[in-house]
Amino acid sequence: MGVKVYGQVTAACPQRVLLCLLEKEIEFEVVHIDLDTLEQKRPEHLLRQPFGQVPAIEDGDFKLFESRAIARYYATKYADQGTNLLGNSLEHRAIVDQWTDVEVGYFNVLVHPIVMNLVIKPRLGEECDAALVMELKVKLEVVLDIYDNQLALNRFLAGDEFTMADLTHMPAMRYLMETGLNRIVKARVNVNRWWEEITARPAWNKLMEMAGFSN
Repeated sequence: MGVKVYGQVTAACPQRVLLCLLEKEIEFEVVHIDLDTLEQKRPEHLLRQPFGQVPAIEDGDFKLFESRAIARYYATKYADQGTNLLGNSLEHRAIVDQWTDVEVGYFNVLVHPIVMNLVIKPRLGEECDAALVMELKVKLEVVLDIYDNQLALNRFLAGDEFTMADLTHMPAMRYLMETGLNRIVKARVNVNRWWEEITARPAWNKLMEMAGFSN
């Protein structure tokens, strides 16, 4: 029996889980949770995810929520199947974990509110906080400079192989690339080279097809 992923295929956090499952060649079924109608806040979904967010998974009797925890779980459980996302040694795994943590604490904390203001709020008819976006842009450029330096010396964030460190960035980065701020990525040669390479992966192309996005 495959993994049941509760979420919306176009949303960034469910995409993190789906991309992991695709890279690990794990069978899954998406159970659509409509974010536009706030289905994630309904009592039946709150039993799966008490904070009213997506995704959540069911795998037989096992249940889990939070996209990064789910991705780490399957990357570990199926370590010998599909793409090795965790690293080849204790030291390599520590570097993968380091850059995975960087995504949470330095990248996503900036990109998420940028995307909310430039992509999500306009779709909802709400006003963008342009001053906040500009403030976050300045901070993000500093972060991307550090990424560019890292990627000048490494093919991927944690070394010579694609890992969870790269994967976990991809859904939010794709939304950022939809905005006019994509120029701050394209202006950094190494970050742009990295982005073009990781988005050429078959698993990513499959996910974009599922979501109805062009890559």
